[in-house]
Amino acid sequence: MANRFILNETSYFGAGARKELGGEIRRRGFKKAFVVVDKDLVKFGVADMVTAELKGVSYETFTDFKANPTVKNVKAGVEAFNLSGADFIIAIGGGSSIDTAKGIAIVANNPEFADVVSLEGTAETASKCVPIIALPTTAGTAAEVTINYVIIDEETGRKMVCVDPNDIPALAIIDAELMATMPKGLTAATGMDALTHAIEGYITKGAWELSDMFELKAIELIAKHLPAATANGKDMTAREGMALAQYVAGMAFSNVGLGCVHSMAHPLGARFDIAHGVANALLLPIVMEYNLPAAKGKYAEIAKAMGVDVSAMDADEAAAAAVKAVKDLSVSLGIPQTLREIGIPDTALPQLAKDAFADVCTGGNPREITEADILGLYKIAY
Repeated sequence: MANRFILNETSYFGAGARKELGGEIRRRGFKKAFVVVDKDLVKFGVADMVTAELKGVSYETFTDFKANPTVKNVKAGVEAFNLSGADFIIAIGGGSSIDTAKGIAIVANNPEFADVVSLEGTAETASKCVPIIALPTTAGTAAEVTINYVIIDEETGRKMVCVDPNDIPALAIIDAELMATMPKGLTAATGMDALTHAIEGYITKGAWELSDMFELKAIELIAKHLPAATANGKDMTAREGMALAQYVAGMAFSNVGLGCVHSMAHPLGARFDIAHGVANALLLPIVMEYNLPAAKGKYAEIAKAMGVDVSAMDADEAAAAAVKAVKDLSVSLGIPQTLREIGIPDTALPQLAKDAFADVCTGGNPREITEADILGLYKIAY
């Protein structure tokens, strides 16, 4: 079997990397930008840090989308893009901005998918999306380097995971200065999202040598830099470390898939609007415990990457140490530890389990799992 690996065309890294934007726009011959950006990033001046680099290139701004973007948001964005006369999209923000931009860009060039819901899974779009330049402002989703995006179908209350090589941004600019205003809670949650990507991508059924290399390095970088980035948002060494870590994790998981942490986190976001990073962080050690028998050897490598000395431990002890290291990191960052803490009623657990079992990420879980098993994990998390 052949292992496919898809990456975006060009990426820039480093504090101030956004200054490359103008030159790239001119080189590519773009004329007008459609800027997809979170309202708060406009309010706090982060968007201005990017648009200041357009240097005479005209643009229109689109902010009409939710933190967990919906089908309605994408449709509104497609209409606004078509009216704008823009020939490329600039996405500024976290996963919500970049995922919304991907949905808009795909539908704009593949109008047969205008209903948006038909994009779920692996839709066979015929055309590459409208060119996207993605500038992440959080260190978590790695949406700027992945072939995935997630949109909520309001009618069913489900998050649709869309996987399409045609949606990957043409250019990614990973500038840690754009991440400096993230508050502690968001830094912690998005960082744990990146750790979840790295760990699930490392143990998923589709993992192989190339993806393992990236994921282990991402785990190492996150363990090293996330505590400092959370404690002091102005620590640019830590910010740059996390910016790189989340990107490296995304390079791999985009190509090999994820697992049940994500399939269980998705319905929490869809039905209760829980921040994706918080949901992942809360669930990660619980699902890791379940998956331990199927990934014991790799758990020892996770523990080592997180700085645990496993030289005197047997295989079982080393694997358990990985779960403990993840749990301890989550607690130290102030992540909620139970579903009850974030307002999830216990009556919702059966529906959440049903949604999670049907999620596309479940198929990548390294240990076989049933809907009843997932319900049991939610009960542990409760």
